[in-house]
Amino acid sequence: MAKSLSATTSSSSKSTTAKVLTFVKEYFLVTLGILLYVSGWTIFLVPNNLVGGGVSGISSIIQYATGFKMGYSYFIINAVLLLAGFAIMGASFGGKTIYAIILASVGLNVLQGIIPVEIIQTLGVQNGKLMAVIMGGIMAGLGIGVSMSAGGSTGGTDIIALIVNKYRNVSPGKMILAMDVVIILSSMVFPSYTAEGGLVPWTEKVTTVVYGLILVTVNSHVVDLYLSGSRQSVQLFILSKKYDRIADAITNELHRGVTVIPAKGWFTKQESHVLMVITRKTDLNLFLRYIRVIDPEAFLSVSSATGVYGKGFDTIKGSRKGSAWGEMVLPADGEPTSPKEAQEGKTDSSEAL
Repeated sequence: MAKSLSATTSSSSKSTTAKVLTFVKEYFLVTLGILLYVSGWTIFLVPNNLVGGGVSGISSIIQYATGFKMGYSYFIINAVLLLAGFAIMGASFGGKTIYAIILASVGLNVLQGIIPVEIIQTLGVQNGKLMAVIMGGIMAGLGIGVSMSAGGSTGGTDIIALIVNKYRNVSPGKMILAMDVVIILSSMVFPSYTAEGGLVPWTEKVTTVVYGLILVTVNSHVVDLYLSGSRQSVQLFILSKKYDRIADAITNELHRGVTVIPAKGWFTKQESHVLMVITRKTDLNLFLRYIRVIDPEAFLSVSSATGVYGKGFDTIKGSRKGSAWGEMVLPADGEPTSPKEAQEGKTDSSEAL
């Protein structure tokens, strides 16, 4: 009885520790992402009167036209969009994003007065607007990607992208890009003043729009590269005489599933076993080290998996309703059939041809 109680207490303690570590890790990544995002705007984009997309793009247009600091309008606009994100994505999403929005709002206001002018001039202004667009886009995109990978958001159009991505396999970067183009083009309608009070001429605003389009393109590609890289999976086939020890190590120490496939070497005519494992690409080096220690002579094949769905990986998104197939009907033979074909008695796909 005492041993059972001790084991239960130990398991509960480990579970609580794991939850705390996950919580700290997620909020650390959101914080890091927001700092990168805000730094990109403060050092490279705002000093050059550049316009980006999303709520920060709208806020920059307001600041250039009225002098009203970005942080205030950024917070106000995001508060409205946050209500929708909180309702659809859940309390965890809302909590992280509220934190991110507050941190970004404060950062957009405070960093403009903290970062020395010499640093901004050297890094953001003297190298030209094109370099500022590239560097600012990389930093802002990386910040968005880091934040989104932890389940948070820098707010604005990122919230809309996350909501759509929850139900459809749509690239978040492309969603953000489409909305950002509209915001950048709208900057042509409003006046823009430099920090010294000079009015930006209309001809220069045309080039600003072009720079803005380059900015959001760089931004969206960096977001997609980061997210696809952090989620990319690989498939391993492992052939080894010590397959049982390798399988035990992968299951018990690396906590990944293993499938043992009976095999036969046709040249040697010897029976053997092949291990099939699917894991994240970021864990590949750790897997290879474990296998090398157990059996340096093991034969491995590693290939990229373009889509992995199931427990521990991505979930299949989308609804069967409203699709081109309509409601799918599963007949006795297990082949899916549309309602119209079911009524007509067509369950053989060859008849449709």
